[in-house]
Amino acid sequence: FTRISKGKLNKDPCGTIIKSFLSLIYFSKGFISSTYNSFDELKSNFDGESMRNLFKKITLLSTCVFLSTSIFAAKSPVALIIAQGGLGDASWNDTAHKGFKSGLNSTGLKGKAIESNDVVAQGEELMRRAADSGFGLIVSLEYSHGESMEKLAPSYNDSKFVILNQVRKGSNVVSILFSEHEGSYLAGALAAQVTTDTSIPGINSDAVIGVIGGFKSPGIDKFLAGYAEGAKAVNSNIKVLMAYSNSFGDPAKGEQMAQAMFEQGADIVYQVAGGTGIGIIEAAKKAGKYAIGVDTDQDGMAPGHVLTSMMKRVDVAVDDVIKQHANGSLRGGNTLNYGLVENGVALSEMKHTRNKIPSKYIQRVEKMKKDIISGKIKVWDVTQQGYPSYMN
Repeated sequence: FTRISKGKLNKDPCGTIIKSFLSLIYFSKGFISSTYNSFDELKSNFDGESMRNLFKKITLLSTCVFLSTSIFAAKSPVALIIAQGGLGDASWNDTAHKGFKSGLNSTGLKGKAIESNDVVAQGEELMRRAADSGFGLIVSLEYSHGESMEKLAPSYNDSKFVILNQVRKGSNVVSILFSEHEGSYLAGALAAQVTTDTSIPGINSDAVIGVIGGFKSPGIDKFLAGYAEGAKAVNSNIKVLMAYSNSFGDPAKGEQMAQAMFEQGADIVYQVAGGTGIGIIEAAKKAGKYAIGVDTDQDGMAPGHVLTSMMKRVDVAVDDVIKQHANGSLRGGNTLNYGLVENGVALSEMKHTRNKIPSKYIQRVEKMKKDIISGKIKVWDVTQQGYPSYMN
């Protein structure tokens, strides 16, 4: 009814029917209340045919309301707010943008990717402007926007808001979670097997591997903890070097930090630092060592020097929510989960390194994957369980 009063159904096929029916109810309520003392008295004055016609009209009204809501959703454009690091990070933002374009192409919806030089500080303003501009679906890739989204969303009931990597409340807020800890567990298990096999080029005998996160936060540490747990499942004595770049867009710093880990005996470093990770991969290439990519398949960024990539299929998630928005099935107040089962996380095909790695290592990782899916292996989740002892 709010949408009708704002004129948003004026061009919908059912708009006229709905408004006419509401007018009929409005002008008839006084007559009904003054003429009939109860519903039973009202009912007794309708014959069977009249009642059937009344129910047909109610059914038609319900159908029209549903169709009009769906049509409104299908017509409203989509906004994608780009996170720190920006487009061109060859990681989180670029992967999400790929799914954004795919979703728009398959549904025919219009959309806009929104970037900002200070996306953290301007979060509420960016989302408010998008809602004021008529975007019916607003997806933010920036983790720090969660709190402001939760506060802002109730003021814009005609829009749906989507936040990733956390759960936020709101009847028009959709939360998306990934099981990054599961995919990272597999990456750690592979790295732990490879790191002491000196038959593999660039590998020393030391049981030392590394990981560099963008910022210390539960969302990033979910990767780190899973990686360490998977490595320790293979070798309980392995040393896992951990550090944070405090940036998602500083490749030079990433290269410097990775080089420092290589000098400490690591020969494999997992990058969980967005655009900063480009430097981590470059350092692996220069040192003749290995990096592990993240979010998207980064194996081709330094062929032969990216052991594997832990792909976080944010493209699948973004594409999914756009399609649900278009067909009217997207429901606020829900949390959507993407793990190994949903193909929300996965290791890359390793097309540049598979021929270097003994097949038994890969087979062991595949066995672990099946055990995680079946529930035999339960990977520690920092966001739900707090920090394990090996992260303290």
